[in-house]
Parts: sequence; C-alpha cells; structure tokens
Amino acid sequence: MKKLSFLTRTSFLIAAFFGTDKILAFLRAKIIANQFGLSFELDAFNIANNLPDMLFALISGGAMSMALIPVLSEYLTTRGRPEAWKLFSRIANLAFLVTASAGILIAIFAEPIVRAEIGIAPGFNIEQQNTIIHLMRLNLIATTIFSVSGLVIGGLQANQHFLLPAMAPALYNIGQIFGATVFSPSEPYHFAGIQLPAFGLGVEGLVYGVILGAILHLGVQIPGLIKYRFKWTPSINLKDEGVRAVLKIIGPRLVTMLGIQLVFIARDNFASRLEVGAVTALTYGWMIMQVPETLLGTAIATAILPTISEYAAAENWTKFRKTIERAIQVMLALTLPAAAILGAGLFPLVRAVFGFDMDGTTLLVWTARAYLLTLAGYAIQEVLSRAFYARQEALVPLWTIFVRFGLYIAGGLVVLNFFPELSATGLALAELAVTVEAALMLYIMRARLQESVSALSSLGRGFVAAVIGGTSTYLLALYLPGGAISTAIIGMALGAVIALLIVQKEVRVLFNL
Repeated sequence: MKKLSFLTRTSFLIAAFFGTDKILAFLRAKIIANQFGLSFELDAFNIANNLPDMLFALISGGAMSMALIPVLSEYLTTRGRPEAWKLFSRIANLAFLVTASAGILIAIFAEPIVRAEIGIAPGFNIEQQNTIIHLMRLNLIATTIFSVSGLVIGGLQANQHFLLPAMAPALYNIGQIFGATVFSPSEPYHFAGIQLPAFGLGVEGLVYGVILGAILHLGVQIPGLIKYRFKWTPSINLKDEGVRAVLKIIGPRLVTMLGIQLVFIARDNFASRLEVGAVTALTYGWMIMQVPETLLGTAIATAILPTISEYAAAENWTKFRKTIERAIQVMLALTLPAAAILGAGLFPLVRAVFGFDMDGTTLLVWTARAYLLTLAGYAIQEVLSRAFYARQEALVPLWTIFVRFGLYIAGGLVVLNFFPELSATGLALAELAVTVEAALMLYIMRARLQESVSALSSLGRGFVAAVIGGTSTYLLALYLPGGAISTAIIGMALGAVIALLIVQKEVRVLFNL
C-alpha cells in the first residue's frame, strides 16, 4: 500500500479533530436550541459574540497568526528555534496588549456600538439592547484569552505540529457545553444519564461557557510549547527585523479581516430588521455549511500553509504551484457534490437536531441550503488566501475582500428592501459574493506564476458528481421505506459513494497532496 504524503496525513489528522469539533458544536447547538428555541435570548447571545469575535479574528486568530506562520517558518529554517520563539513572544505580547486595549474601548462604547442605526443591533428595543450590551462586555474576557491562544496555534503549526492546535477547538466547544448544561439552566440538567448541578444564569451562563472554553483552548496547547522548548521573552521591540516583517504583512491582513468581519456585522444588522429567529437561522445555517468547509477547505489549507511558505521562501515555484493546484482540484471535485448531497438530505436531520417547530425548521433548512451554494467558493478562497500570504503578498486578499463586501451589502439591501419574505435565506444567498472573490484570487494567482493553475476538468467532474449525487440522495430519501432520518442518512451515504466514483481522480490526488 502506498504511503500517504505528509500533507495528506496532516490534512486527515486536522480533519478528524475538526470533525470531532463539529460533532461537539452540533451537540452544543442542540442543547442550547432545546433550552432557548428561536428566541430573542439566543439571538442576543449570537449578536453579542460578533464584535468580540471580530476583535479576536483581527488581532490574533485570523490576522497575526496568518502573517506569523510564513515569517516564523523562515526563522525556523534559517535561524533556529530559539530565535523563532523570541519573535513569537514579541508578536504575542503585542497582540495581548492591543487586544486588551481594544476590549476596554469596546466595553466603554458598547452602548452606541449596539444602539446606533449602523450598529450591530438597531432593530431591537432598549431592554433587548441592554442584554446584548451586557453579554458583549462579558464576552471580551474570552477574547483577551484568545489573543494569546490563537497565536499559539500559529506558533505550533509553524513547527509542523498540528495535533494540539487541532484539539483546541473541540475543548472550546466542551467549555461551551458545560456552560449550557451547568451555568445556564435553572433546574438540574440530565446529560447522558447524569444529573448536573444548575447555576440558573440563563443566557449569561452561555457566555461563562465561552470563557471556560477559551481557557481550555489555551490550556491544551501548553504541552506543545513545552515540547518545542518555548521560552517567553518579555519584550515587544518594534525595531526587530522579524517583528517588522510580520507587521508588514499584518497591516493589510488586519484590513482584510476587518472586511470579513464586516460581512457578519452587516448580516446581523440586516437580520435584526427581519423576523425573530433570522439571526439564529443565519448562525446555525452558517454552522451547517462550515462542517464540510472545515473538513475540506480549512483542514487542507491549514496543512499546506507552512509547506508552501517554505517553498515560497526558497522560491521553488514549481512545487508551490503543484501544491496549490492539487488542493484546488480536490476542493472543486469534493465541495460541489458535498453541498448538493447535504442539501438534499438535510431537512429531517435539522428537525431532529435542533427541535424547532415546522416554520423554524423550514427557515433554517433553506438558509443552510443557500449557504451550501457558497461552499466551493469558501474552500477555494481558504487555499488561495494562504497562498498569497505564503508569498507575503497581503494586498491581494485585502482588495478582493472589499469587492466581496460591496457585493454582499448590495445583495443584502436588495433582500431587505425588495424581498424581505426571503428572510435569512436571502441574506445567505448574498454571500455568494465569496465565489466572486475566489474567482478573482484564482485569476491573479494564475497571472503571478509562470505556469498557470489548472482545475477546469475537476470543476466539470465536481459539477456532474453534484447533480448525480444530489439527485440520487433526494430520490433515495424520498422513496426508500423507513423513517425520515434513516432514509436521509442512507440516501446521503449512497449519494456520496456515487459522487466519489465520479471524482475518483481527485480522490487519488487527495492521497498525494
């Protein structure tokens, strides 16, 4: 049997733990949905998360770690681990100070941030807005912890260590489940035959679960720092060559991440003006789409970033192009049928997991289906954005995200003013703007390389697999005897087998990234 390549093994490892994380995420969502339903309290919790999440993504989670890995990989290759950890310490110290300062400012100005017409929740009444303000301030504690934890992920991945960073999101979900089952309920919660104590904190308990999850997210990675002999350097030193190299990338990356987070803020702004439950339908619909996107797009893109950063540093553009090309071919061939198959069998599974009434289930299912149309775009964008950062070309993702943001705003305004009956589903469809962003990135990347990236045949096979696999899933789920859940699962399994036979060439590529 042929030995799997390092990138394939790493991708499978990350995907396995991300899959565990998604299972826990849906368990968490089911517990929370059973407690709160499609209610204002759940909308408030989801909205209150947005600005702290944006702060985390801007300062550490998505911005600095993406900028840090290429430079840290270069340091590990040319200067050794002690110098690399000095650079890591200086960046982590800076991230913590900036996050804490920004968190204090957000806490001070939380009221206008929530209440303003262009704020995050202008459509709610004063009492409801007060709840959102309180939850958002409390959530900033977790954000400060994440400012360090997110960078630790980047530091360990630059050392080609992926196990503990892949485990961290699952621990984060476990913390949130504890919050939902212990901190929130007013009566003892029965979980797996065990009666848990009840703190009776209501929706506030969910935020305490987020804080606990953040602590676990950081704590599980500490053994990795010990293994790779991390030694903290208590300084920032903006004159340091490595710090300047990271900051040179981080400036455009910060603006890029701001554009990404503005999409989510605009989404909730629009949704707050629609029916109750629209925010939650968008949050859960996004989460459903993120299952295949994380297992394919994020897992593969995360695995290849340190390697393509090394290729870029060595100017080995042939291997760089081949790695990117293979990743995109796999993405197109697998995400298209995955979206069709999941969309075809989704309804009974959503009803069973979330327990909403028929109207709520229908809204969520169609919102998730709309998001699934964006799956391929998101997966390709994940790979290409990392490719540009590996080349230390941060300006391309910067301007393409604002093309996407402009298209999303236009689409959201059309839904709000002309098709409000589409509700959350219409706002999810507006996120097809990410496909335009991915296409622009691919066009630019092809122009950057001496040999262009080729993926047209994979696109064709992926489309055929989507049509045949999705249709097979729907018909099997509709006509097979048995309960709705069992027939949906069988239909999706057989639809997946049929699709994989059609894209078997790309499946072989996946095993040799």
